[in-house]
Amino acid sequence: MGDPNLRGLQSDHDHLPAVKLAEHRAPDYYALLSVSPTAPAADIKAAYHRALLASHPDKRDRPGSQSADIGLLKQAFNTLYTPSLRKEYDALRFASNKPGGPRPAQVISLEEFEESEGASETSRWVYPCRCGGQYVVTEETLDAGQHLVGCASCSEVVWVGYELVDDVEGT
Repeated sequence: MGDPNLRGLQSDHDHLPAVKLAEHRAPDYYALLSVSPTAPAADIKAAYHRALLASHPDKRDRPGSQSADIGLLKQAFNTLYTPSLRKEYDALRFASNKPGGPRPAQVISLEEFEESEGASETSRWVYPCRCGGQYVVTEETLDAGQHLVGCASCSEVVWVGYELVDDVEGT
């Protein structure tokens, strides 16, 4: 049932906490074991043994030198060596490297909107969204200071701006 060298590690696997990169910044297991994200299982195993030896109290160069946490090394090895855990870890690692938050709104001038005829007496403008839907802005929303306008069909948002022009009489 698997690699005989892992006999003691496999039984410990069940109580290890799952790696949640999105909730907090977990250590980079690849950097901890000094392996590439594309490293095969044999390289991960060899790197794990090197890291264990390097952090062993009898093998350290200086008495006061820092050693890696053995539990963390063990968790890194189990996560990267087990294909299903490695796949999950890589997915969480990839997701945590994406910038968070909503995408910045595109700024669109009211001049780029087309004025549409509506049943109400107030002005209404529409602008096509890339999804095929429309951004709709009315005179009331602009007067109320609401410049962020959402598409009626998707979650995209634009910032609608306009510039007041003073009427100069006599020109």
